[in-house]
Amino acid sequence: MEVGVWLIGVVLRVLNALWAAACWVREYVYPAPRVPRLPPPRNPLLLRSATDLAHSIRRGQLTCEQVVGAFIERIKEVNPYLNAVVEERFEEAKREATTLDQRLYEARWGGGELELLKNKPLYGLPFTVKESCSLAGMSNSVGCVERSGSVAAEDGAAVARVRSAGAVPLLVSATPELCLGWETASLLHGRTNNPYHLACTPGGSSGGESALVASAASPVSVASDIAGSIRIPAAFCGLFGHKPTPGIVPIEGHIPTLTDEMYPKFLTVGPICRHAEDLPLVLGVMAGDRGHLLNLHQPVDLSTIKVHYMTEASRSVALLPVELSIRELIVRAATHLRDHCGATLTEKKFKALEDSVEMSISVFFSMKDIPNLLHDPANPKRDKSLLLELMKSAFGAASRSLQALGFALISRTRLFIPRARTQHYQDLARRLQQDIESTLGSDGVLLYPAHCGPAHAHSLVFLRAAGVLYTMPLNVLALPATVVPVHDPRHTMPLALQVIAGPNQDRLCLAVARQLERAFGGWRPPR
Repeated sequence: MEVGVWLIGVVLRVLNALWAAACWVREYVYPAPRVPRLPPPRNPLLLRSATDLAHSIRRGQLTCEQVVGAFIERIKEVNPYLNAVVEERFEEAKREATTLDQRLYEARWGGGELELLKNKPLYGLPFTVKESCSLAGMSNSVGCVERSGSVAAEDGAAVARVRSAGAVPLLVSATPELCLGWETASLLHGRTNNPYHLACTPGGSSGGESALVASAASPVSVASDIAGSIRIPAAFCGLFGHKPTPGIVPIEGHIPTLTDEMYPKFLTVGPICRHAEDLPLVLGVMAGDRGHLLNLHQPVDLSTIKVHYMTEASRSVALLPVELSIRELIVRAATHLRDHCGATLTEKKFKALEDSVEMSISVFFSMKDIPNLLHDPANPKRDKSLLLELMKSAFGAASRSLQALGFALISRTRLFIPRARTQHYQDLARRLQQDIESTLGSDGVLLYPAHCGPAHAHSLVFLRAAGVLYTMPLNVLALPATVVPVHDPRHTMPLALQVIAGPNQDRLCLAVARQLERAFGGWRPPR
């Protein structure tokens, strides 16, 4: 571990210890006011899977209008607590639902039902969209004050595929500025709250989507992941989130976009769902004509898979330890797959993951066109002063959120990793990628933390930033990964783990996710 990274890590561990002590004092000596709770979902329709809802619409047991209307009412109920919606299209969605019902009624009586529903597995199903993924006619500001008023001219490629499969978009949801953050907050739209505890973050950058899906306000989400942006919010909100193998789901239309040839390897668009059975359904739609590369419909015999597991990347004093509850659930999950499914547990560990921070920073910040959050439109030849902006943020006068300035600080300093060592860590990442791919092959998975802990309080993203070392390296390594929630009644906040597989072996991740949902409960509504 580089000296600079080690020193930063030690400082953050000390600050986390001080914060924990302060929280103990506040809880037991000066109790904080009680935080309001999210109203529970009362309509049982909201608790059903997207797959079940879509089937019920096709069979005539539910109407599109019923389903769309139920989720719109739920969004109206919970968004004042969450602050997750950037712009809604409820009236348009209702009209579209009515039209879909009328077409299905006419086709059913005219004998054209099969033709109408052909290639439309999501017919009448509502869905929500992360603002950065582009929904035609809707806000495309991506949390930036200077982009306020921007409107998407057309659907992003993945959004277009979901719509063409018959689904009805309801809204676009909040992100941090240009998706460059692991907490969903911006000067333009404010802060989004976690439905399980409103004083906590839902994570980022797909925090708006995860907050809505976890609240039973959306059955399925189109989101994106460049450094854990699907997986961290899914973990913090007790959901299933999948980062696909790069190159399978198109990323055209995403904001921001980079010209660097490595960018399509880092950025993936994928689904967030409440139920594991919905992942292959929605992923297959998003993948379109490249879906055959994933063999999503090929059954997975869990007795033939090899299960590797790691409870943390390193025990270095400079890194936040993974909380005991998460380490225990990874062991429980691995043991369950062995004892109840016949899977083979293996002991091999990937030691190079202990350098995840250095590898991630060295590879990510070598890309061209990374957004410059200190750009000054009034003086294009000179950036704004980072120090001055940080000082101004203390008085609410900065041009960027504190989180965005934190990203700018990382971009400027590269965590003090010497540039002369960049090639070394890029080479290390390539060797690790080859090692993991050859080890997992076409029949292996790796169980791994999604973060070092559950969702934390707002604004603690800086103290808990080390948790991203469990997600960002998988973007560097171009591996598919699914976050799986594991219900534990002893904890008020959701717990989760990641299931990682080799390239194009996404179906292994999804099959293991489905099994662990059956065994450990999966998503539970906030209460």
